[in-house]
Amino acid sequence: MTTKAAFNAEEWSTIVEGPVLAGLRVVAADRGGTIRESVAVARVYTAARKEQGQSELLDEIVASPPSVDSERIKSAGDPATAASQRLSEALRILGEKATPDEVEAYKRFVLSVAEAAARAHKEGGFIGIGGKEVSEAEQAALDQISAELSTA
Repeated sequence: MTTKAAFNAEEWSTIVEGPVLAGLRVVAADRGGTIRESVAVARVYTAARKEQGQSELLDEIVASPPSVDSERIKSAGDPATAASQRLSEALRILGEKATPDEVEAYKRFVLSVAEAAARAHKEGGFIGIGGKEVSEAEQAALDQISAELSTA
C-alpha cells in the first residue's frame, strides 16, 4: 500500500490537485451553475471520505484539503490545459510509486469528480426545464479527461 509518505511535497500537491482541476475543467467548459457544480465536487470528496478503507492512498488524497494553485492555471493559459498537464504529471508519479490498483482507483476518483461537476446543473432550457443534464461542452471536457486517463 502506498501512502502520502512515499511522495515529496511537490509530488503530493500534483496528485491532490488532479481531481480538483478535472472538476474545474468541466465547470469552465460551460457557463452557469458554478456554485452547484462546486458543491457537487465537494459532495464527491465527502462521499469518498465516508468510504474510507478501500485504498489508503485515496483515503489520504480525499483527506487533504482540495485546492488549486491559481498561478498554475494562469501559466497554463486555461483550466483545460492546466488540468491536462497536472493529471498527466500525477499519473506519471503514481505510475512510478503506486500500485496499479491504486492508480486505477485514482483514475476512477478523478472521473467521478468531473462527472459530478458536469451533472450538477442543467444547461439550457428555462429555469431548469427542458435543459440538458450535461452540455455538449461539458461532455467534450469529460471525453477529453476520460481519454487522458485511459491513455496513461
